[in-house]
Amino acid sequence: MSLSFSDAAKAKQLREFFARHGRIYIVVDATGDEVDIPAYLKGDPALRLVLNVRMPQPIHIRDDMIDSEFSFSGQIYRCRIPMCMVWATYLPGGEMEQGIIWEQDMPEMIRSVVQAVRGLQNDHVGEEARADATEEGEPADAAKDEGRRVRHLRVVK
Repeated sequence: MSLSFSDAAKAKQLREFFARHGRIYIVVDATGDEVDIPAYLKGDPALRLVLNVRMPQPIHIRDDMIDSEFSFSGQIYRCRIPMCMVWATYLPGGEMEQGIIWEQDMPEMIRSVVQAVRGLQNDHVGEEARADATEEGEPADAAKDEGRRVRHLRVVK
């Protein structure tokens, strides 16, 4: 596995985010063979793992991978996660827009869902704006443009 500049930059951002908050989720595309995690977790394009500074084991966030021993249902497993397979990080109890999303590494399946949700949200906002505009006597096209300015990502469970 070769080291890329984008992976090193991502690792730096991740280290800074982790140092600042102390407890974070990372979202991993666990569909690739290069992700070394317990077999029963493989295949999840949005696997969430918790990193906590209070964990007893060291967590190594290297420029090319995350390497640590994690506990899964009481069983210790040494995980090696290539940095290119980490596509988001956020705070537990928060939403992804409060974290970092590396869209270039987001799995295509997730990207399609996000785009569909954004499209539905934009359509809904646009409909509300058109309804408000017609009530106020404004042109519907102006309201439609206003509705497109609202863009956000929401975690749907």
